[in-house]
Amino acid sequence: MTTPRIYRGLNRREHAGWIMGLTPVQALVCVLLAVPVLWSISAGRFTEAVILLAISGLIAALVVVPVRGRPAFRWLLHLVLFQVGIFTGWSRWQSKAAAGAAVDPDEPDLPGVLQRVAFPDGPQFRDSGRVCLIHDTGDGRWGATARLTHSGVGMLSDAQCARLANRLGTMLLSLGHREVVDRMSLLVRTVPDDGSEYEVWRGDHEVRDAPHLARQATNELDRTIGNVSVRHEVFVTVSGPEDKLRKPAAAAGGGVEGRALTLYRVLDGLEDPLKALGARTVEWLDGPGMAEALRTGFNPAARAVLATAHERGTGGRGLEKAAAGPTAAPSPSARAYTHDGFTSVSYTALMPEAGTVFGSLGPLLAVRTAGERRTLAIHYEVMDSRRAHRAVQGNRFRSNVMTDWKHSKGFNTTAMDEREAGGVRAQERAVAAGHSVVRFAVAASVTVPSGWNVEDHAARLENDASGRFRLLRLDLAQDSTFVVAVLPVGIGLPRQRGGLL
Repeated sequence: MTTPRIYRGLNRREHAGWIMGLTPVQALVCVLLAVPVLWSISAGRFTEAVILLAISGLIAALVVVPVRGRPAFRWLLHLVLFQVGIFTGWSRWQSKAAAGAAVDPDEPDLPGVLQRVAFPDGPQFRDSGRVCLIHDTGDGRWGATARLTHSGVGMLSDAQCARLANRLGTMLLSLGHREVVDRMSLLVRTVPDDGSEYEVWRGDHEVRDAPHLARQATNELDRTIGNVSVRHEVFVTVSGPEDKLRKPAAAAGGGVEGRALTLYRVLDGLEDPLKALGARTVEWLDGPGMAEALRTGFNPAARAVLATAHERGTGGRGLEKAAAGPTAAPSPSARAYTHDGFTSVSYTALMPEAGTVFGSLGPLLAVRTAGERRTLAIHYEVMDSRRAHRAVQGNRFRSNVMTDWKHSKGFNTTAMDEREAGGVRAQERAVAAGHSVVRFAVAASVTVPSGWNVEDHAARLENDASGRFRLLRLDLAQDSTFVVAVLPVGIGLPRQRGGLL
């Protein structure tokens, strides 16, 4: 699934540069670096000016020139921080249980950015039990996650995909009209089918005196089909900021329970729109369900044990929150993340300026080798009307200023300038007509056992995106990108600093 068709052609970068593609800060740095050079030239010290020009040019290149999505100076800063984390041991992680320390069963033991996330249980939600809340203390957000069963869109016609795209757009628009929720994340995992449920069912229904040839044929079919079988896990996470939840939560009693009751009113109204998108069932996760979603994210092999326990009714209360994380996560390498005997490579997907259509991200989930896992996460944030109007007005002002300046200096506008100006006008008309502005980010990941060559599988994932959109491998931040692409906790969009994505 991807951005709805109604947004096709209206995609814009969130941080477009004002001056020759530079941000105001970058332009100011370049001006300050040019001042000593001009001062030396005006004083007639040409040798000194040449030396200063070389030094200033090098610094300006570090600040301005992008290298795979980041300026060179930021690369150097991230590299220094990465090496400091490895040298000091901050990047290494081991669970308390693996270290022999005492643990609280209801206290999650998670690495990296997940240490800022709490998972309190809310009160009873209809007849579905208690829902596990997701409290991101870093961003000040509260949310909940649901597990969906969905038949997929691979066999649908273009007309059916268009209808689903319109329904997704309608659901995002409805989120923009709500007061407490403004973000939604869709996460899809294509995982190897371990056949646990089938093995339990077969064990309960096996005929003891069946012919030997029938058994042999059945076992051969199980091996042949089971090795290439996959299953899909679909999650949706909705969340809202603390500043919007505070007042209605106080009216509902305050604390965690008040915030949960406020979120429940939104969750109750989301099930029908999700089913209109093709979801057959919507199950809001409780504490054990969330723990299993996190545990299987870190360790795909753990699903077989958990599924078998569920089928046989020996799971008890379910997986404790303390067991949700990995057992160990060594210091991450610059280009991959190792966790519990598996290695993952994660990317962010850069959407084309012309937009995309519903279902075009499907090839990223197509497993090419038996035993690998692929995941895809799409994070949406629906801006309220005030922020949307302010954003499109800022884009229109910038576009008009640049066009007028080029005309005043005698420069011709390029086709790119005309297309950008047309997109700004179309976006402003859409917002004036009542549509919402949606920030979004897309992340993808591939996971294989640590003994495999993960670079081969990463290359296949890049090949599947070739010609459609560009994958940007987030080196030096693979552990954080893994959380964005694999775990259903709603982390994936940075705070807005102005503009649109």
